Amino acid sequence: MTWMVYGANGYTGKLVSRLAVARGERPVLAGRSHEVRELAAELGLEHRIFTLAAAEDNLDGISAVAHCAGPFSATSKPMVDACLATGTHYLDVTGEVDVFEAIFARSDEAAAAGVVLLPGSGFDVVPSDCLAAMLAAALPSAVSLNLAFIAGGGLSGGTLKTTVEGMATGGRIRKDGSLVTVPVGHSTLVAAFPSGKRSVLSLPWGDISTAYRSTGIPNITNYMGVGLPAGVVSRVQRFSAPFMRTPLAQRIGKAVVGLVSGPGEKRRADNRSEFWGEARSADGRIATATLVTPSAYDITADAVVRIAMGIGGVKPGSHTPATAFGADFVKTLDGVIAGPVTVLS
Repeated sequence: MTWMVYGANGYTGKLVSRLAVARGERPVLAGRSHEVRELAAELGLEHRIFTLAAAEDNLDGISAVAHCAGPFSATSKPMVDACLATGTHYLDVTGEVDVFEAIFARSDEAAAAGVVLLPGSGFDVVPSDCLAAMLAAALPSAVSLNLAFIAGGGLSGGTLKTTVEGMATGGRIRKDGSLVTVPVGHSTLVAAFPSGKRSVLSLPWGDISTAYRSTGIPNITNYMGVGLPAGVVSRVQRFSAPFMRTPLAQRIGKAVVGLVSGPGEKRRADNRSEFWGEARSADGRIATATLVTPSAYDITADAVVRIAMGIGGVKPGSHTPATAFGADFVKTLDGVIAGPVTVLS
């Protein structure tokens, strides 16, 4: 099986490419930048230079594409279109709710084409999606789900570009099965992470899409520890949103964060991420569980390489990590420590 890393010249793409080679894989490196050629020469790999508009013409002999070029709100559809047209499996590292929803809506189309579409193949989705599936299995009658994490290791410029886009839209939750817009930081709670209890606030991460698809739980809120009071975050987003919706603000913001190169190897190695989840049933039962993982980008590279190698064995259609590989998939990743699932009556 020959697979491709598209966006191989980006921060995440480079990590995926290097890890793949270290594990004996020989992916084709691709992207629109000629920097791809330099990385391919360094790693001794085949490369292809093309824009997304020409993707369909450049997937010959490729079984799966690991799409690492964001923001995925702009880049996912043309690559998914190309994969469906050529019978190529697709995975990406998005965390964007609307991207998940759009790709999940194409599940029947993908099944008919014999193609697997698996968005969210990295952080934070792989750990949180598997954690959600563990909780749902332990408490099948759950009607609400809270997922929280604290991320270690820093962010890359590509991830920050996605964050800039999100500053214009506000928060979102899953309520009674539907996506609902709410203020950023509209809700807080105390999450019992392995390292100790932390106050976290609600943010619009992709789990309100992925965990709903994986578990069917109708009410889902995502939380993150950000080190700032919820009221401050909410006010900043509320006052900045009108400006951030303008094309000028988006261009300036993305240009500035595009200068960020991403965390170095030592910083990633010195940091861990933690996850906490809580499912509740209508009769008052509660299930909780935790995970500790390597830094965001290290676990992303690990998950992407493993998924790219195994995606051919997944039933065609749109998937989350847990529906494709099971709730225990996260436990196969390097350095992950899974706590027990506890159910309280």
